[in-house]
Amino acid sequence: MATFHSRSNSFPSQSHPVMESVEDHLCRLKSSEAASTSASSICVNLDSLRDLHEGINDLIQMSSVQQALSQGQSESWVNELLEESLRLVDLCGFSRDVVCSTKESIQDLESSIRRNRGENATRDDINAYVASRKKINKMISKCIKNLKSSNQSSTPLPAVGTMLKETKALDLSVLKSVLILLSGRRKDQSKEVGHCFPSSLRPNEYILR
Repeated sequence: MATFHSRSNSFPSQSHPVMESVEDHLCRLKSSEAASTSASSICVNLDSLRDLHEGINDLIQMSSVQQALSQGQSESWVNELLEESLRLVDLCGFSRDVVCSTKESIQDLESSIRRNRGENATRDDINAYVASRKKINKMISKCIKNLKSSNQSSTPLPAVGTMLKETKALDLSVLKSVLILLSGRRKDQSKEVGHCFPSSLRPNEYILR
């Protein structure tokens, strides 16, 4: 029976230009995402993640990869990756909803300030904003606790499979960074950094007792 290392699988060699390009994207994203805590660095990583996925798309569209993936011996790890991809789709949807909810709560508070001609927002408006932020942060915390990433597989993987697995892990890591940023936390801290108000609303007089 052919093995993953057999030429009959038709997977491209690691020296193939597309494989080298994907590997380069993986290495650069791995080196940068570990230190990403600021909004600007996370945005850079999101751009890098987009470039990585463009490379992955080029890779899996190769006829040799398509032929290899269609072989029965690839079915097990391909199914594993498909299941993990569905989890990523759900996580992307959740992240999008969090961004929309966060944007909406900030816009509501800003509208209140404008209605008051730049004066303090009303207590009800601030309470509504705080309640919204607490709800969002609770959802984020629950989601992050359920996030688990592992590059280990129950079956041996060819180089292409390893790249797809590593890409999935980076997807989870970068999206987790986005959620942590939206919650006002840092990767290396369990407590919130700063106040949940926008920077323009951080003076002491806005803090509710």
